Amino acid sequence: IHPCRELIPDDAVRARAEQLIAAEPWGREQWQRLADGELFDGMESWLPWLADDEEVLLDRLGADALVVVLDPRRCRDRAADILAEERDLAESLSRTWGVGAHEDFPHLHVAYERLMAFTDAPLVTVTTVPEGPDVPVLSASGWDPGSGRVSDPVRAVGDFLAEGYTVIVAADGQGSAGHLARLFDENGLALAVVDADDPALTAPGGRITVAPLERGVVLADRKLAIVAEGELTGRRRSHRRQRTRRRDAQSFFDDLRTGSYVVHAQHGVARYGGMVKRAIGGTERDYLLLEYRGGDKLYVPTDQIDTVRHYTGGDTPSLSKMGGADWNKAKARVRSAVQEIAQELVVLYQTRVSTKGHAYPEDTPWQAEVEHAFPYQETPDQLAAVEAIKADMEQATPMDRLVCGDVGFGKTEVALRAVFKAIQDGKQVAVLVPTTLLAQQHFQTFSERFAPYPIRVEVISRFLTPGQVKKVVADLATGEVDLIIGTHRLLSADVVFKDLGLLVVDEEQRFGVGHKEAIKQMKAEVDVLTLTATPIPRTLEMSLTGIRDLTILNTPPADRQPILTYVGEYDERAVAEAIRRELLREGQVFFVHNRVADIEQVAAELRELVPEARVAVAHGQMDEGTLEQVVIDFWEGAFDVLVCTTIIESGIDMPTVNTLVVDRADLLGLGQMHQLRGRVGRAGSRAYAYLFTPPDRQLSEEAYERLKTIGEATELGSGFKIAMRDLEIRGAGNLLGNGQSGHIAAVGYDLYCQLVTEAVAELKGEVPEDLPDINVEVPVEAHLPVEYVPKEELRLEAYRRLAAVTSLDGVADIRAEWEDRYGAIPPPAEALLAIARLRAECARIGITDVSVVKGPGFGKPAWIAKIAPVRLRMSKAV
Repeated sequence: IHPCRELIPDDAVRARAEQLIAAEPWGREQWQRLADGELFDGMESWLPWLADDEEVLLDRLGADALVVVLDPRRCRDRAADILAEERDLAESLSRTWGVGAHEDFPHLHVAYERLMAFTDAPLVTVTTVPEGPDVPVLSASGWDPGSGRVSDPVRAVGDFLAEGYTVIVAADGQGSAGHLARLFDENGLALAVVDADDPALTAPGGRITVAPLERGVVLADRKLAIVAEGELTGRRRSHRRQRTRRRDAQSFFDDLRTGSYVVHAQHGVARYGGMVKRAIGGTERDYLLLEYRGGDKLYVPTDQIDTVRHYTGGDTPSLSKMGGADWNKAKARVRSAVQEIAQELVVLYQTRVSTKGHAYPEDTPWQAEVEHAFPYQETPDQLAAVEAIKADMEQATPMDRLVCGDVGFGKTEVALRAVFKAIQDGKQVAVLVPTTLLAQQHFQTFSERFAPYPIRVEVISRFLTPGQVKKVVADLATGEVDLIIGTHRLLSADVVFKDLGLLVVDEEQRFGVGHKEAIKQMKAEVDVLTLTATPIPRTLEMSLTGIRDLTILNTPPADRQPILTYVGEYDERAVAEAIRRELLREGQVFFVHNRVADIEQVAAELRELVPEARVAVAHGQMDEGTLEQVVIDFWEGAFDVLVCTTIIESGIDMPTVNTLVVDRADLLGLGQMHQLRGRVGRAGSRAYAYLFTPPDRQLSEEAYERLKTIGEATELGSGFKIAMRDLEIRGAGNLLGNGQSGHIAAVGYDLYCQLVTEAVAELKGEVPEDLPDINVEVPVEAHLPVEYVPKEELRLEAYRRLAAVTSLDGVADIRAEWEDRYGAIPPPAEALLAIARLRAECARIGITDVSVVKGPGFGKPAWIAKIAPVRLRMSKAV
């Protein structure tokens, strides 16, 4: 939604601009553009020459309005400064354009006294210093935040109550309200929880209510104090509602592009030639054009779009010969090869199902309190992931779930809720992370959220002394530590748990083969939750084939913007410009140089290139104390640029860093680059990522493909897409072995997973549900007109959804959505919906083919229905 314009070039404005062309020739170019009715940036600046009357917003307010001026003295001074700047600019422009004295220039701004000269609305000023004896003043002051120490704010509430104040505490949710009531009760204060519309809320004394409030206020004159929950606990909550995304993850990642490779269920691998319109039997329909070897073409009706899949498999595939013979042989070879894999998968599956795990009880009241205390609005995907994880934990079989979510999409909060649920039932929890910095950040996050509860959180990392580590390990063995966070040090033989219930593995792709073997031994009978932004190929395969449960977080936070990404050869001028632009908006910069040997030299060159920037260096070979201090100083704003290795890749959350520069991006992996890019723009500001390659070096084919992918995949939530592309570039190994498999390349990844799934189901004795193909051939114009849905990808998505519908209610939902998104439905689209209703009814009663024919014995076209061999009763609808 674009902002409205202050200047609208209507007939009156255009006529006035025509007059100014002759009267004020110095501005001829602008007057002409306005006279022609053009819209251009800055056109509002010419409003004073074009408006006949000087009217301001406050002139339009009636007596039933209210004007509140915050600090009027400062407003008046600022208005005077703006008018002075305007006079200086007018004086300069009058000399430049050769116009008379600058006093002849109309003023863009009006004097402060003019603003409220003609308003009938009452005026209230909010200030600490009265403007005069006749001006009513609302004396207001802020509430000192508690900074996480609850005792001081609680005592302050008691002091206000003793002085006769009405105190209202605004809680973030019902769970938080109950927790705050108990907190005050423990400190000798009785504050009841009431509804926001309860008249008792404003009665003398103290009350707690559920209300979204970021900051409180004290009104001394009215003896009223309002306290936000964040000022008692030190937290801040964002109350923006998250809009749900219309497109599900599957359709989002499966969008077809002209020229990409696809797999047809009967005919094999083809090149997608786009969507085309063809007239058959005098009626127009949309078809998907597939191009096969030898120039053969296949036109797939849009109601059979589900027979076409996107091809994922590695290098450029060889096209199949249309007709299906070669394709059936290839499928038979792959089906034979996956039998062995399927047998191993069944053994794994049966082992997992037969292993006795711990079944957790349903949520406790404290669980609801912790979840209500989340300082942001949950995304729909987060809520779905939490529900799935809780359902897994409440089963008697061990959980093994992968949560795949882009960097900054809320994986940690999902894990935190699972951790709290496990600890509530007396179990210990281990959180395994790849880096020391991420361990420290998780330790801080979990400690703050669990502070009001009897939970002991500890961390093991190289920032601790050997004595401190020994004490933590000893307390872990006796069960005194509830939650331990650490790097691979947690996998050491001396780390023993009394009763481990849940293992959380963060950024699993960062652990080596040896570490993963240790994790396997550790997780024999415990629930396992794996978090990743870009899963490694084998992890992705095991999830997509059903060995591990997969949850995708695909909804970005409300304020997150896509990161503008530049990929190219290293250019000092671009680096200097990027850093200076970030300094102008008081932001910070990550400069990634992944070689410790010459990192200090790179930092010195940057200091010379941008002398005004304060540059610091951080890398993993620094001693613990120095590294920790550098990171803390950078986080507190003591430095502008942090020259570092990929040590910042995982978990570092610094909201003021909005520019990333990588000087040897060709040496980094695809997942690494995506993770690094996710470290910037985390507070809603526009962020920039510069991925540079050496100007004098030829890139390998793989490096080129990686950089091409990262440059193209800039939209929010592209981590899963990048992982799938990584699978293509690196190849997908055998699911369980170390050898590479060429079978995926033969049939495409989607079909390979389907064949494995079918083979597993067959070995487990499951009978697959055989859904009949329903073919409806009706001579009516049924398609989505380009004028109605202009973008091809949106039409594809609409056709895909319509082809998958199996009920009349589903068709009605799609119809309502089309009306909402695109407007009134044209006749060809209405016919398409009618055919979809017919298909749904056919599916219900067992009809497989409906067609219209004209032949001997028929005086006019007649309906012919082929009926499946099931007992049925014909309905009036058919």
